[in-house]
Amino acid sequence: MSVLTITKENYQKEVTESDRPVLLDFWASWCGPCRMVSPVVDEIAEQNANVKVGKVNVDEQQELAAQFGVMSIPTLVVIRGGKIANRVVGARPKAQILSML
Repeated sequence: MSVLTITKENYQKEVTESDRPVLLDFWASWCGPCRMVSPVVDEIAEQNANVKVGKVNVDEQQELAAQFGVMSIPTLVVIRGGKIANRVVGARPKAQILSML
C-alpha cells in the first residue's frame, strides 16, 4: 500500500476512522534524520497491507503537529482505534519501527 499524505482535511477519515493501525511519520524536508527514516517508512507501507502509513509535513501541517505535541522530528506515532498506541522521537531502524506496530 502506498504512503498517504496526511493533512488536517483528511486526518479524520484516514486516521481516526481507520480500521487498521496507522503509522504516522511527522517530518520536514530540511530534516536529515527524517530523510533517513523516510525510505524505511515507505518500505513498511509497501510490505504491510494490514497497516496504514501516512506522512505529516510539519511545515505544512502545523496544526496537526501541535495537536500531537511534536517538538522534535522525526516523530513516529502509531494510532489504533483513534488513540495513540505508541510514539518515538528520532530516527529508528526498521525492526524497531515494526515492533511499535
